[in-house]
Parts: sequence; structure tokens; C-alpha cells
Amino acid sequence: MRILIIGQCTLHWGRMEFGNIGNYYIIEPLVRLLHKEFGNGTIINTTFQLSDRFQNDENISVLPMSLYYSWSKDDIVIANRELEIAKRFASDSFLEEETPFIKEVLSSNLIIDFSGDIWGDNANFLGENRFYVGLVKNRVAQLLGKKTAMICGSPGPFSNNDTLDFAKEVYQNFDVVTNREAISKNLLKDYGFDVSNTHSLVCPSFLFQPSSSEKIDAEVVKTNAFDNNRKTIGFVICGWNFLEGPFDKEDRNEKDFLPFLIAVEDFLQKNKDVNFCVFSHSNGFPIPPLEFELQRGRDYPIVKQFEKFLRRRGNVDETRIKSIDNVLNTWDTKGVVGRFDMLISGRVHAAVAGLSQAVPTVIIDYGHEPKAHKLLGFAGVAGVKEFLVDPNDIDLMSKTFEKCWENRVEVRKGLNERLPKIKEESKKTFKLLKELFV
Repeated sequence: MRILIIGQCTLHWGRMEFGNIGNYYIIEPLVRLLHKEFGNGTIINTTFQLSDRFQNDENISVLPMSLYYSWSKDDIVIANRELEIAKRFASDSFLEEETPFIKEVLSSNLIIDFSGDIWGDNANFLGENRFYVGLVKNRVAQLLGKKTAMICGSPGPFSNNDTLDFAKEVYQNFDVVTNREAISKNLLKDYGFDVSNTHSLVCPSFLFQPSSSEKIDAEVVKTNAFDNNRKTIGFVICGWNFLEGPFDKEDRNEKDFLPFLIAVEDFLQKNKDVNFCVFSHSNGFPIPPLEFELQRGRDYPIVKQFEKFLRRRGNVDETRIKSIDNVLNTWDTKGVVGRFDMLISGRVHAAVAGLSQAVPTVIIDYGHEPKAHKLLGFAGVAGVKEFLVDPNDIDLMSKTFEKCWENRVEVRKGLNERLPKIKEESKKTFKLLKELFV
């Protein structure tokens, strides 16, 4: 069995798993479950750009990303040419040319599209015509007679009518589609997609395992964020949570942070026996050919600005305000998250890190367009919709922080009861893939 994984979340520079921590929460269990279902002899290739360490440890091989997308004006030309070749093959079984991508497709038994929430408008934030090019790659595989699947996604939104009909055609011809929450299926149905072969399941990230307890004990000491005499609440914020975009805006002023500052101050004034720990749930690295080094990610300056304003306003005892400044790898990050007594998260996979360890978690929604329905979807999966808050509503944030804290024992109990089923649901995607070949 040969499997080819492609998708809109393909990143550059050969270090996909070291930037957005959530990417790694997904990709490690995803690859492992594919090997488990299809057997140790399975060959998995991907256009995702992964480190040598990951390739060796997880038995996966990286192909040139240019097979899928390369930020070149030629991308759309090549894609359209491949589409014409595939159409000709579908009509008369004549293969007039083999491009490098077509060659990989022909040598594979299963082509998997893993695009997360970037199957739709969001793909074009990563490059011009990127969604269209990705659609073509999938359609080529379908026309060449291969089994195709789109898995573990949160597709949409779709505002470009030029690609909508083509997206519906590609979607309808997947042999199976699995989403990681039910909202996506309803959204696709509203757009007019054929969802008869769509399954609403759970993201594999719920299965990602943190570092050992012994390792985390050491990391907790290093973070200097925990105090045995007080409970600790973790706080994650990112550029998507602000009321004004873009998500990568730098040097925001205090006004931008005001909704979060007011809500947090109100909560901490009512609960004087807790520490408040701000931390980044993203990492970074030097762009090759520079030597690899795990570095602070794009969220770090944001959380530090929040901490600065919270201290400067003087409405909270400074000794209760903590931060994690050292860089934690993916496994240690999840382990440390598991030690919080409550988590407030503006990143969905930081929320997953908490929820999957039964940490009572409030999820802050995106504040500006394009909004992401995945946050509501993930909250629904975990049974905590009541703890999803709109950053435009300061009063709701404050009340929800308080409600989660006051009911934290019951919330943790409920999560522990639901988690076994949630984790089993996250494995069903891979069983459905195996059934395609029965």
C-alpha cells in the first residue's frame, strides 16, 4: 500500500512540525494511525515539509513541495495542464504525459487531502490561486482512477463563486470525507455541497501524548509559572482573537487588548487565590539554510504585550501575574498545559491540549474575519459550547471565566467521562480509509 498525503496546510522550509504547535498535535497521531490501520509495510509519501527526525521516526518520506504548490506563477499553468492530461486519460485511457505529480499519483493507491481549515477561502491567504491549484491536484487524482479522501478537516468558508462549482465537483468525487466536527457538514450543506459521503468525527489531535510526568515535573519548575500555594490559570491569546485584523499585526496598543484586560482583571479581582499565567502556544525557527533552533513563535510578542499592559494598569497584584518565557517543545507544552487548574485559550489546539487532559477550558473565538467555525465545532465535540466566548462581548467573557472556574470540578468530571468516546471517534477516520480497500 502506498499513500500520498497532500493538502493546503503544506508549509515551507522542511520544518512544519516546529512552528504551529497544533500542526504537530495532528500530524504525529495521523501518520501513526495510518501505519496502524494499513500495516507496517505501508509506504507514506507527502508534500508536507517535515524534518529528517520526523521522517525517520514516523516512517514517512517527504516529496518536493513544488509537486503541489510553489508560490510560482507557473503553479496554475502546470495544474491546468495536469487537469487536461487527467481528463484525456479518463475519457480514452490515454496518458499523454507524466508530470512529477502525476507520476506520484499513479504510483499511489490512496491520495489523502489533509487541509484542516484551509480548504476554502483561507487557502488563498497562503498564496495566490492556492485553493484552485489544490482542487486541481485532487481532481487529477480522481480522474486518474485513484481512491481519494479528504480527512480531518473544517472546510470553508467559500466566497469565491469562480471556484465554488469546481470545489463541489471535487468534493462530490472524494471516496470519503471526514470532518473533525459536525458544524462543517452543516456549513457545506448550506453551500450546496453533496455531503452524503461525509462523516463528522474528531480531530486526531485529541490523541497526541505529552511528555512523561517526570519530564513535565522538571519543565514546570523551569517555567517558574506555578506556585504550590495557589491555583494557576493558563491564558493563551493570538492575533486572530483581536477585534481588528490582520492576524499578524505587530505592536498593538492597549486599546486593542482592552476587552481581554477588563475581563481578566474582573475575574482576578473576584478570585484572589489564583495565579494567572500567560504563555505562547506557537513556536518558530530560523529559515533554512540557517541552522535549526527552536525559537519563540509569533504569539509570544502578543502575550508579552498583554502581560505588560496587565501589570502597568495596576488593577491586579503583580505577584499573581506569571509568564512562561522559555521555549517548550510540543510534548512539553501539552504536558505543562495539563498542569493548569483552568485554561483560557484563543487558539483551538491549545484548547485541545487542555480539554484532552480534562482541564476546564474557556475558548476565545476569533474577533475579526475570516471567522473560523472550527472553534465552535471543537467546543461542541468536547461538550463545552457554553465556554466559547465572543471577544466582542466583555461582559460575557468575564461571566464565562467565572462560570468555568466556579464549576471546574464538575467540568473536569464531565470531560473525563466524555474523553474515551471522543478519542475513539478520532480513530474512526482511519478505519474508514481502510474500508475503501476491503
